[in-house]
Amino acid sequence: MGVTKTNLFSEEQNNLALAAKAFAHPARIAIMQHLIKTNACINGDLVQELGLAQATISQHLRELKDIGIIQGSIDGAKVSYCINPSRWAEIRRQFNKILNLVTDETGSHCC
Repeated sequence: MGVTKTNLFSEEQNNLALAAKAFAHPARIAIMQHLIKTNACINGDLVQELGLAQATISQHLRELKDIGIIQGSIDGAKVSYCINPSRWAEIRRQFNKILNLVTDETGSHCC
């Protein structure tokens, strides 16, 4: 795979691309939906909820944590994850900005 030229793009464009990449797997969408619905959870709950292996869940959680969309706290042998509200608001704002731009500029016309 070629080297990406992220320096050609703005910080906001790069951040939005990283967020989109993190959301590009259905398991991560399911994790986000579960965290939003429950407002927090223990890692083991996700294994039961999604039916995926613990190692797979951990890998997906790491991807979401790397972009800062979730945060975790350690309680003994368990890690409790929740949505990072400030990062979630920032990503929502960025996605809304680009989606509204498309709607505002193009309306319902394609060409």
